[in-house]
Amino acid sequence: MESKPNTIYRALDRKAAAITEFTMRQYRTKTSTWVVLGVGLVAISLVMLIYIDVMATGFESVDNDGDSLDLDNDGYPTGQELKWGTDPYMADSHPGLLDPPIAPEPASNYIDEDGFDIVFDGTSNYQSTGFDDDGDCYNYDGTSSRKDTNDNDIECDVLLVQNRFNGEWSANPDINVDEDPDDAAYALEATHMAFVLGMGKMGFVLLLGLFCPLFLATGLIRDEMTAGTMHFMLAKPIARTEVFLYRILGYLGIVWPYFISIGLLFALISGFMGPSEGFFRFADLGVWLAIVFATMMASLVYGMLFCALGVMWRYGIVLAIPFAAWELGMCLVSMGAPDASILRFSVIGWALMIVDSAAMLVWPNMDLFLLQGTSFNDDFGSIQTSALALDFFYSRPGVGSTGLVSSIIATIVLLIQGAVLWFIGGAIFKGKEIE
Repeated sequence: MESKPNTIYRALDRKAAAITEFTMRQYRTKTSTWVVLGVGLVAISLVMLIYIDVMATGFESVDNDGDSLDLDNDGYPTGQELKWGTDPYMADSHPGLLDPPIAPEPASNYIDEDGFDIVFDGTSNYQSTGFDDDGDCYNYDGTSSRKDTNDNDIECDVLLVQNRFNGEWSANPDINVDEDPDDAAYALEATHMAFVLGMGKMGFVLLLGLFCPLFLATGLIRDEMTAGTMHFMLAKPIARTEVFLYRILGYLGIVWPYFISIGLLFALISGFMGPSEGFFRFADLGVWLAIVFATMMASLVYGMLFCALGVMWRYGIVLAIPFAAWELGMCLVSMGAPDASILRFSVIGWALMIVDSAAMLVWPNMDLFLLQGTSFNDDFGSIQTSALALDFFYSRPGVGSTGLVSSIIATIVLLIQGAVLWFIGGAIFKGKEIE
């Protein structure tokens, strides 16, 4: 059988495969590699254990408005008296005296009895919505103005107003409307989504995506130069920029499967443990896929950068640590101000945009969900707390476009950053004398 001609392209392939495979074999046999990967896994697993405990324990619903109490000790909870128009503060005024008499209801009927009913119809920035599920607003024995405390001329509703400058919505409910929602259900859902986004952004993209290249990629070239073994790789006619790239590919061959494996594990655990009407939250897989992809992209760019810093100076990690601190700051900025211009000069700002884009696609009603949890009452306890946590981790893509377009833009920018750093690192490597 006639063999294929030995073209320049086949020669390049062999060189690439040889250096890449050597790098992977070299790093698989290093104890430091497994220490770095193990520490990263342990760090994020501790947070996962907390999440599992919270999901398994759940939250306890509370009586947000106090209408399960029997204030006048007449056997009727306050909510039932308000519903039938009797005085909850007078023992001789209760629904049992009506004609026909009304039997007392269990106090538990007035815990989580008036759930969230607000919806966006998208037709106006000034909307009336909501519904008084338990009737304590409709049946209130008072003037019409007491049933229309938001002054929109509609009794017992929720007024939604959109800020024309920033596009954010605010809610102003009438008294006793949506005042006692299901704390447990909301807190569980909000906590789950906050965990996915928080773990994805802080645990995967920041910790793993930055931590692994910091300790694994900085010495890709420098260690061989220091040990005096780099000349073996350069003994054959191969460009130094190629060596730089192939060493990076070997490093990615170690960390990328690591990210994929952990991402798959965490997606399965959170999918089964998270609140769902079925046995598994399949929709969340889209967010986890974006998280893993963003981590892979971040590790590529950081790997190019830290490897270049290692080539530049014997103690390149000293140069890398201030940059890592900068990226940590940019990560925090992206949570509060995702459209800040300074994020364009970072790596993590673009990587986190991929996660935000996926979250916007998978959870399209997030604005409404957050509005329900943050706009009604400061005393909602677990609802307020979980909603604020979710609000911190959730951000809309900073480029002001759709989720799909934003993710494509962010990916392209990260690839360009990686290519530029490759050429810079290769140029620095060319100027170094090999002992």
